[in-house]
Amino acid sequence: MTQDEPKPNRILIVYHSQTGNTERMAEAVAEGAAAIEGADVVLKRAGEATLQDLLDCRGLAVGTPENFGTMSGMIKDFFDRTFYPAQGKVFRKPYVVFISAGNDGTGALRNIERIALGYQFKKVYEPVISKGKLTDETLEKCRELGQTLAHDVPFGTSHHRCP
Repeated sequence: MTQDEPKPNRILIVYHSQTGNTERMAEAVAEGAAAIEGADVVLKRAGEATLQDLLDCRGLAVGTPENFGTMSGMIKDFFDRTFYPAQGKVFRKPYVVFISAGNDGTGALRNIERIALGYQFKKVYEPVISKGKLTDETLEKCRELGQTLAHDVPFGTSHHRCP
């Protein structure tokens, strides 16, 4: 396995949280992914997540609060720090999104999906958007999101570039 090759079963969950809602959602996504046999779940705050974390994972979950109708600055910072160095190394990497929204979350979702197109990630499940108070139902949807991402990840396989 080369340094740029993803770990066989790694799921990376990158999030930012100010009130604790997005963090609770991230933990639920992690619980769901960890329920899939063989999944290696890495849960990181956006400010701590690195390019190597992104390169090492087979699947990515991105969680953000809705701030002023868009994603949080820390999630944007993660994308800013990893975008160019990741080019050509994350093609079709499965990803999912979860958002804690004060309004409707569509602005934050639109921004993340647009950036994901630039990375050439592959969306594998509809986003989970919590509007207002976080509910048990929303946390269960986050667990499903994690399970779906972990199911979509081709564990134990390796993608090699042709010479």
